[in-house]
This record gives sequence, structure tokens and C-alpha cells, in this order.
Amino acid sequence: MSSKEDILKKYRANVREKFDMPDLSDIQAITYPDPLLQFMNMTKSVGGNAIEVEKGRDINELIRELYPDAKEIASNLPEITIATRNPDEVGRARDLNGTDVGVVRGSFGVAENACVWIPQQMKEKAVCFISENLIILLDKKQIVNNMHEAYKRLSESSGKTAGNNDGFEKYGYGTFISGPSKTADIAQVLVMGAQAARSATILLLPE
Repeated sequence: MSSKEDILKKYRANVREKFDMPDLSDIQAITYPDPLLQFMNMTKSVGGNAIEVEKGRDINELIRELYPDAKEIASNLPEITIATRNPDEVGRARDLNGTDVGVVRGSFGVAENACVWIPQQMKEKAVCFISENLIILLDKKQIVNNMHEAYKRLSESSGKTAGNNDGFEKYGYGTFISGPSKTADIAQVLVMGAQAARSATILLLPE
């Protein structure tokens, strides 16, 4: 038995009263007439940037325009030909230190809070956090209204992953990212890039 399981076993042994999970089937979660527009507005409000990419636009050229001074670009996506580092090929996570721009792919976005679900599609997931600037490629049709819809999409209760296999069954790890890293713990002063990326840009791709 692992130490984690041992700790949980001790907690369970000392539970004196149990409560059933609430019935969430009747909850009317928020929805939007235009989830894409809401997602873009919310992304801006959390300090990020959302850009609708025109069909046929060269993604590599766009990235260069957005970050002209970037020297180290990390990505394992085949379409990112300007990448100088591949998170699948580095020996350890710290080898990604000094990455100016990390480029990853999101599975879907959430209009309610501008979160993007990013499963671990790379060997070193540190690229999502160690990069100075993060770019997330996202199909603009893959926007859900709220976190209820998001977790339903990730649900494993049916024995298989919902949607297009976004969840833990395939990747084992995933994270929601909304805008750049930020904190206001000290003197209530908002600081961007305190723990992870200083900027986050969502490139909303056409069909």
C-alpha cells in the first residue's frame, strides 16, 4: 500500500457521518447565445488574448509576428515547423527552461471562464508552465458553455472517455489553463507570470 493510500485509509476509518452526493441533474448551468464570443471576451478579461485565425493563414508566420524576438520555441506539434525544442525529445523537464514560447494544442475551451483543457500530449508537460509565453491552438468549434459541460465531456462514468477522447483514460493527465499565470496574494497587487507563463494566447483555428 502506498503512503497516499495509507493516509486515505486512515481518513476513511475516522469518518463519523456520511452524506450522499447532491443530485446535480436539475442544475441549470449558464449558457450563452454565442459561446465563441463569450470565450473570447472572457479570455481578455483574465489577461489572455484570443485570436481568430483566418483560413489558410500560416500559423508559423503568425507566431513569428506575435513574438518576433523569441529565440527558443518549444512544441511537438507537427505543424509548428519553427520549433527549436521538442518536449518529446528533451532528457528532462528542466531542459525546457529558457523557452520563450511554448505551443500546445487544446482539446476544448469553456466560455464561462475561458479555461482550455490541455491533455498531456507531450512527454514533458512542463512546456505548459515553464514557457515565458504560451500559445494554445484550439478549434474554434470546440467551445462548451460551462464547467458542467466540460466535466461531462471528461466523464469516465460510462467506461469510455466522452467527446473525442479528451480525458484521463488516454493521456493520464490534463489541466485547465485560463489566461497567463497570475497572483495577487502580496499586498493585493496583481502580478502576471508569477508561477508560469507571463502571457497566454489562444489561436482559434477554422475548420
